[in-house]
Amino acid sequence: MLMDDTHTIWIEKYRPKVLAEIVGQDEIVERLSSYVRSGNLPHLLFTGSAGVGKTTAAVALAKEFFKDSWQMNFRELNASDERGIDVVRTQIKQFARTTPLGDARFKILFLDEADALTTDAQAALRRTMESYAQTCRFILSCNYSSKIIDPIQSRCAIYRFKPLGAGAVKEEIARIACKECLTISDAAMDAIVYIAQGDMRKAINALQGAAIIRNSIDETMVYAITSTARPDEINELLTRSLKGDFDGAESLLAHLLHERGIAPNELINQCYRTILNMDIDRKLKVRLIDHIGETDFRLSEGANSDIQLEAMLARFVISSEKREN
Repeated sequence: MLMDDTHTIWIEKYRPKVLAEIVGQDEIVERLSSYVRSGNLPHLLFTGSAGVGKTTAAVALAKEFFKDSWQMNFRELNASDERGIDVVRTQIKQFARTTPLGDARFKILFLDEADALTTDAQAALRRTMESYAQTCRFILSCNYSSKIIDPIQSRCAIYRFKPLGAGAVKEEIARIACKECLTISDAAMDAIVYIAQGDMRKAINALQGAAIIRNSIDETMVYAITSTARPDEINELLTRSLKGDFDGAESLLAHLLHERGIAPNELINQCYRTILNMDIDRKLKVRLIDHIGETDFRLSEGANSDIQLEAMLARFVISSEKREN
């Protein structure tokens, strides 16, 4: 397996360097490339789930705008590190007010996880964006655009990054596997797509974790290294519950949680995804999803995971019995 001493973390080693290398976001890439061709840039707001290319797009955009001077005219801050108004009044304002270096007409400040900023900090940021628009462009990145105040949203061109499709994930994983001299089965590729759920970071980390064990990768390794239940195991868990076999379902649940080490929240998420695709009575499906939502909320409030997951299975059994009656 090929190794690179400068980058042992593959999500950084294989991060796209230019916009054209970003996969799965073709429409956004084309629109961002048009800014580079025109030589001008508005304030931008990138929104979408984790691992879909928001940070990569911002860095690649800066590199294409500024070429060799990009590090001098680009700064990245993570708003979750310092959420208050002071970070806007000091670090952000200080960078925005200084003159661009080299031939650059403006600088770019990339504010990652901007939805973590307090409302007061966002209000101060809005004013900073107004005052220094001539010397600095802002790119804000967030998971939830609803947490960004309207005055900021109205000043930005909004780009909504979609979760990456299976084709995009497979394309990138195949490229990395080729460069690292790995052999990966079709089933293992499908397993990585299932685990990633549109998150390229998850996909690449799963590949690297499996590659550490050996160069020939199969689906068993992928599920084991990521502590994820196989889809057939989740199907069996739900089938037993819906047939009224609580003891059998509880035994499989205990195996997945305590012997396989699968996280309760991950197990709930997998059950939800499986139920959505199950061919069952619609009313029953609605009740099951309602039970999953309640269990997820209770776990987020700190309830005992073993009790809540077994209670969820019990509700599944009761719901299936009501359907039969």
